[in-house]
Amino acid sequence: MGLFSGLMGNAGAVSQDELLKKYGQLLIDGEQIELGFKLIRDTFIFTNRRMILVDVQGLTGSKTEYKTITYKSITRFSVETAGTFDLDAELKIWVSSEPTPSITKQFNKSVNVYDVQKVLAHHVLK
Repeated sequence: MGLFSGLMGNAGAVSQDELLKKYGQLLIDGEQIELGFKLIRDTFIFTNRRMILVDVQGLTGSKTEYKTITYKSITRFSVETAGTFDLDAELKIWVSSEPTPSITKQFNKSVNVYDVQKVLAHHVLK
């Protein structure tokens, strides 16, 4: 992920090995990381059981919040692909009965948003 892209709020893909090394202790038995993305200091991870949002807080980054969203609590989601002049793809996720998206993430052009959509659809539509 490029610095400019990160500063603009666009997430870039992170390898499964890197995510496993850093966040493996969060996983339960049988849980596997499928996809992960990094946005400056924050990370979000799709596993075979849930979505994990890692929010690094404060100036020093010494405090971190790990938020779990189960796939069954996701009521709908949308994926918007990048265009000619708009180089960002966007993911919106609605949780439970919220009228507005609970989660909105932008991806840089290195991320295949169809892969993100496929993982979400696989787990949410079960």
